[in-house]
Amino acid sequence: MKLYYKPGACSLATHIVLNELGLSFDVESVDTAAKKTAGGRDFLEINPDGYVPALELDNGNVLTEGAAILQYLADQHPASELAPAPGSWERTQLHQHLNFISAELHKSFGPLFQGAEGAAREAAVEKALKRIAHFEPIFADGRSYLMGETFSVADAYLFTVLNWTGFVGISLDEFPNVKAFHACAGARAATRHALEREGLLKAA
Repeated sequence: MKLYYKPGACSLATHIVLNELGLSFDVESVDTAAKKTAGGRDFLEINPDGYVPALELDNGNVLTEGAAILQYLADQHPASELAPAPGSWERTQLHQHLNFISAELHKSFGPLFQGAEGAAREAAVEKALKRIAHFEPIFADGRSYLMGETFSVADAYLFTVLNWTGFVGISLDEFPNVKAFHACAGARAATRHALEREGLLKAA
């Protein structure tokens, strides 16, 4: 397999999950502005939409859309417990988390990465904070992860998006439960290895 990624982008979630599964895979970075891979290939030939992640499987098929990739990987390796069994109530809860992260939290960072300034930035920060606040009561019972004490693909995605706060100047201090989750997920070996490989964390 090969993961096409941009350092620190939403593709980081897929990178984390691949590490959690202990799979053998290659990575290739993408210049999403130029639509070129590090190897010089036209990225639009891989994903016509031009964004990461894209996961090229061993049979040549290419998967796109982060939430779909995460669930595919979990379902291919059910013993990993990275996702509850399909059709279960717990799986529906996982879908709920993934959908909120993708449609609400992830998208709220768009204006901030696009350089919003002044009132536009203030509005974008306020919206992002409201979306982050959604998760604060979920962790109020002391749970380590969204589904309890078992790390799931939704946790990989949530960690990835929360990690963007450091790049856009948003503090998590008013969300102690969320901040604790971010630290917990960030301390996992699979997460640290992905961050190191993407040049976002110095190797120990």
